[in-house]
Amino acid sequence: MLFLVAHLLGVALAPMDPVRFEAYAAALHASPWLPLVELALVAAALTHLALALAKVLANRRAKIGGEPLPPGSPGLVSRRGDPVAALAARSAPLTGALLLAFLAVHLAQLRWLRPAAGQELTALQAALASPAALALYLAAALALGLHLFHGAEAAHRSLGLLDPANGARIRRWGRVLAVALGAGFALVPLLLVLGHDT
Repeated sequence: MLFLVAHLLGVALAPMDPVRFEAYAAALHASPWLPLVELALVAAALTHLALALAKVLANRRAKIGGEPLPPGSPGLVSRRGDPVAALAARSAPLTGALLLAFLAVHLAQLRWLRPAAGQELTALQAALASPAALALYLAAALALGLHLFHGAEAAHRSLGLLDPANGARIRRWGRVLAVALGAGFALVPLLLVLGHDT
């Protein structure tokens, strides 16, 4: 979450202040600590993926004779009657897979083939030049919003930190953050494409 907030704040400079964005990108990629942060992010992502797969397998084993468990039983059953939360929970494997595919494309475009100093914005605009690439960035932003919409509450529940006293507050602020990050990551490429076309 901290990485996503920091990354959005950095890339939000691109459509608003290109000079500061280039300075930010150059300083970031020249930082000696960046490889350590990237390794920590890879470890966190692999741990998240492994735990998610373990949970999916445990939920499948928990089914009785192949039939879904009754309402109120442990498992992925929505007990709040909230259609957006239910959609976010049901689509978590799909949104996670889409985010993984997007991450591979995004890193191939802008991290593994590093643009020259002062060319970060040009490289980003080139990455968004095709309608298919823009659609992928927008789909990934929507997937991120849904994934976080579910994950903010699910993470607190998994850690044993969700209880009736704080549940509504965690749910509300988790959802605000999910919508803000999803919308922010959708808005940046749209502004860059619209600004580049004018």
